[in-house]
Amino acid sequence: MSILIIAEKPDAARRIAEALAEKGSLKSYTDENKVTYYEFERKGKKHIVACAVGHLFNLAPVEKGWRYPVFSYTWKPSYEVSKQSVFSKKYFDVISKLASKASDFIIATDYDTEGEVIGTNILKFLANRNDAKRMKFSTLTKDELIESYEKASPHIDFGQLESGLTRHELDWLWGINTTRALTLALKNSAEKGFTILSSGRVQSPTLAILLDRELEIRKFKPKPFWELELHVKIDGTEAVAAYEKGRIWKKEDADKILQACKGKDAKVKDIKKKKYKQAPPVPFNTTDLQAEAYQQFKFSPQQTMNIAESLYQQGFVSYPRTSSQKLPPSINYEKILKALASLPPYKKFAEELLKKEKLVPVEGKREDPAHPAVYATHEVPDLSKLNAQQRKIYDLIARRTLAVFADEALRETNTVSLDVNGYIFLLVGKRTLEPGWTKIYEPYLKREELILPELNIGQTVKVIKLEELAKETQPPARYSQGSIIKEMEARNLGTRATRAEILQTLYDRGYISGKSIQVTKLGEAVTQALKEY
Repeated sequence: MSILIIAEKPDAARRIAEALAEKGSLKSYTDENKVTYYEFERKGKKHIVACAVGHLFNLAPVEKGWRYPVFSYTWKPSYEVSKQSVFSKKYFDVISKLASKASDFIIATDYDTEGEVIGTNILKFLANRNDAKRMKFSTLTKDELIESYEKASPHIDFGQLESGLTRHELDWLWGINTTRALTLALKNSAEKGFTILSSGRVQSPTLAILLDRELEIRKFKPKPFWELELHVKIDGTEAVAAYEKGRIWKKEDADKILQACKGKDAKVKDIKKKKYKQAPPVPFNTTDLQAEAYQQFKFSPQQTMNIAESLYQQGFVSYPRTSSQKLPPSINYEKILKALASLPPYKKFAEELLKKEKLVPVEGKREDPAHPAVYATHEVPDLSKLNAQQRKIYDLIARRTLAVFADEALRETNTVSLDVNGYIFLLVGKRTLEPGWTKIYEPYLKREELILPELNIGQTVKVIKLEELAKETQPPARYSQGSIIKEMEARNLGTRATRAEILQTLYDRGYISGKSIQVTKLGEAVTQALKEY
C-alpha cells in the first residue's frame, strides 16, 4: 500500500515529487492518455503524487430540464457537467485508480478555499474518506515543500472547506436561477431563438457598478472654464507657471487678468522649499499586482494571474492569490536577497540591501491567514528562459520584493510665487535629493523632475508669453480592468482568486467591451432587468 499525495496541477505534482523523493527513488509513469504521476520512497514508505486539473467535481441540478427555481443540487464529475471539462476525465480516472490502492492520503492542493474544495471532493468521492493530512505551503521551493510535508496538519482545514463549499453553493444557486429566469424571459417574449443570458452573485453587482459609471458619464454636462499659463525664461531655461487660483469660471475674469498682465515682467514674491519623504511601496497582494500589471503593461487581470501562476508553478514566485500585504521573517529575507543578487538586473540593489544592519520590509494593512504577500523566492530563474510576458511580471515582482526593504526617498518641492502686476502665478520645481527605493523601482515610476535655477526674492523674471486656455470639465473616467478589480476588492465583491475570472466572463458574455470598459446594450438590458424585477 502507498501514501497518495493529491496536487492541484501537473507542475505542482512534479515539483512536490522532486522535492520529497529520496535520492534515486523517483519514478514517473505516463499512461496512454499522457497523464503523468510520480512514485518515490521517503522514510521507508512508498508515496504516489497525482494531480487534478482544478476542480474534478462541480455542482449540477438533480432534476433535468430548463426550469426554475432550482434548489436541489449535487456534486458530479466535472466532465459530466460541462463539455469544456471533458479533458478532466483522464485525470479523474488516474486518481480513481491510484486512490483504490492507497492506504493514506495527503492533500497538497493550493492552500485556499478553492484548493480545499478540490482536494476534499477528490478525497470524498474517489477515496471514500472524509479527512486526510494537509500540506500547507506558499511557494513550490524544495525546502518549503519538505517542511510542509514534515509538518503536515493531521486534518484538512475544515474552516476553509466550509467557506469554499458555502461560496460554491451560493454562487451556483444564485447563478443558475437568475440565469434561467433571464434566459427564459427572453425566449418567451421573443418566441424565437435561445440565447443564454448569464447572471451571478458577483458578476451582476460588478456589471451594475460599471453601468452606474456609464450612466454617470452619459448624464454629465461639461462646464467651461479657463486657465492661465505664464511662460517665463530663467537663466536660459523656459518654465511654465500656473495662475494661483487655478480654474477661472468666467471668461471676462480671465480676459481681465490677461489684459492687466500684458507686456509686464514678473517679480519673485516668495520662495518656499519643502522636503518630504516617500516611503517604499508595500508588497504586492493579488489585486495590487493585477492593477500594477495593467497600468504598466496593459495585461488583463486574468492574463496577469495566468503568468504569475506559471512563475509560481516553477517555484520562482510565491503563491499569487493572496490578500496579504505582509512579508513575515519566516520567508528568510537574507536568503531571498542573496539569491536575487545572482541575477544581473538586481545584483547591485540586493548587495546594497544586504549591507543593512537589519532587514525590515515596509508592509501594508491587509492580512491573509493562509499566505504572505507575493514575492520573488530564493529559487531564481534563468531569465533568458522566461518568455517576454513572464519576464515582465517577474521583474515587477522582483523589484517590488527588493524595494520594500529599501530606504525612503527624499524629495524636495520648490514653489516660487511670481507677481505680475498684482496677480500671482506659481512655478513649482521638483527634484529627488536621495533616491532610496526609487532607484530599484525606477522602470515603473513616473516622476516629475524640474530643477529650478536659484532665485532671489525681488528678482525680475522675463515673461515670454501669457496664455489663456479654454477648457471644459471632464466626465468621470471609465473603469479600466485594473481599477475595477480594485473597486471589487474595496466593495468585498468576489475573492482574490475569482475577480479576474468574473471580469473575463463579462467580456465573454458580451456585456462589456474595451480596455476602457464600456457596458454594451446587452449588458445594460440585463442589468436593468435585474434591477426592475
